[in-house]
Amino acid sequence: MSSLLVRDLMTPAPHTIGVRLSLADAAKMMKKFKIRHLPVLENGALVGVLSERDVQMISSVSELDPSCILVEDAMTQAPWTVKPETSVREVAKAMADKKLGSAVVVENDKVVGVFTTTDGMRCLAELLGETKKRAKN
Repeated sequence: MSSLLVRDLMTPAPHTIGVRLSLADAAKMMKKFKIRHLPVLENGALVGVLSERDVQMISSVSELDPSCILVEDAMTQAPWTVKPETSVREVAKAMADKKLGSAVVVENDKVVGVFTTTDGMRCLAELLGETKKRAKN
């Protein structure tokens, strides 16, 4: 189990968004692709991560128009990054300790994936299913 790597569970080739696009653009993208986290790029470099919660929080303020607010104004700067060969155990522990919803997976300065709490829960469900099957045999 400790040999399970982030690359085995991450969402590969994730959708990304540019810093100069609006929150309305981000919300449309998230809805269209059914995703909750968008790595934010500026000139191809990772500069932040935008979550569905970030978009919803700002969109809920009646005085704010999501089409007039830029992604860079709502994103979390300097997102937590991991390498594809990082163990899932290490990432899960750090995400729990830091209360993070995602880790951006980076290789050679390029975003190659996103590992989210949903990915972790899928893995946990599979592991518990395997344990339950073994216990019955």
